[in-house]
Amino acid sequence: MPIDLYYMSLSGPCRAVMLTAKMVGVELNLKIVNLMAGEQMKPEFLKINPQHTVPTLVDSGFVLTESRAICAYLVNKYGKDDKLYPKSPKDRAVVDQRLFFDLGVFYSAFSDYYYPVIFRGATSLDDGKKKKLDEALRFFNMFVSDRDFAAGDHLTIADLSLVASASTMERVNPKIFDDYPKIKEWMERCKNQIPDYHDLNQVGAEIFGQIGQSALAKIQ
Repeated sequence: MPIDLYYMSLSGPCRAVMLTAKMVGVELNLKIVNLMAGEQMKPEFLKINPQHTVPTLVDSGFVLTESRAICAYLVNKYGKDDKLYPKSPKDRAVVDQRLFFDLGVFYSAFSDYYYPVIFRGATSLDDGKKKKLDEALRFFNMFVSDRDFAAGDHLTIADLSLVASASTMERVNPKIFDDYPKIKEWMERCKNQIPDYHDLNQVGAEIFGQIGQSALAKIQ
């Protein structure tokens, strides 16, 4: 049976899942859920995922939500080896930490700062939230300052999740990483190692960026 992915290309987490699927050789049956039009609240989707979030994966009746869990599942079940998600407890723990960092600190700080203007009609950016974002960027710049990738010397699902976030952030604010050269270098390494990076990730990030920049232009 096909593996269905309910998604929207604007979503960095959805794009992280698509990148992971590509790298493990899994073909996804993509089903667009237009969040802007409220399609996530349709009864047929709520039956699949009562939390009405994307991405949502359905694999032969098995339903899984939360992008980072989906990425781990795809590697665990379909990966030819464990390179993207190591089985070694210590190595896996570092990958997990970076995934949780992306969820709870890195992209969270970005969304807390920019989303009120982009999606909720705020007319100014919060200086206090900007400090939190700067702190998150400094942390991540440190993570990649002495290693090629987020969790070590090779690409893992931590990089796939983080690069989906970082590319979205960069398209909203093209200068966001100007003071963090190690993040920029890491992004280029990721782009060079991920198959079909542009089509699977950059296109969606560009669209999100256009929405973000349009909203920000109204308050500047």
